[in-house]
Amino acid sequence: MISHIHSTTIVVADQDAALDFYVNTLGWEKALDNPVGPGERFLTVVPPGATTELVLGVPNAHNVDTRGKYSGITLIAPDVDATYETLSQRGVAFKQPVAEMPWGARATWFSDPDGNEFFLTNG
Repeated sequence: MISHIHSTTIVVADQDAALDFYVNTLGWEKALDNPVGPGERFLTVVPPGATTELVLGVPNAHNVDTRGKYSGITLIAPDVDATYETLSQRGVAFKQPVAEMPWGARATWFSDPDGNEFFLTNG
């Protein structure tokens, strides 16, 4: 039976620029960087300690260009307020300050440099 989710993909314009953002701005780690054909690579990043990887894919026959849209991906930060402050200081673009959601969690949305939007919450 299925045991876990390996990865999900977001589309980026430039894999190296995206890698820089996720590693040097968000503090994630590069997990995989493998060539998969002429001029193509399978590149993934992961938050420290996590197992589900985020594929930084380029638009091609396998990856529909979804840049600039909500990714449908929710990220968890135990202290969402502190994470918001830290990432704001690093230049991350947030949709709004952290707020209490109708179900009681504190949350906000942010975008990467390609406009891929993520939901950030404390759970």
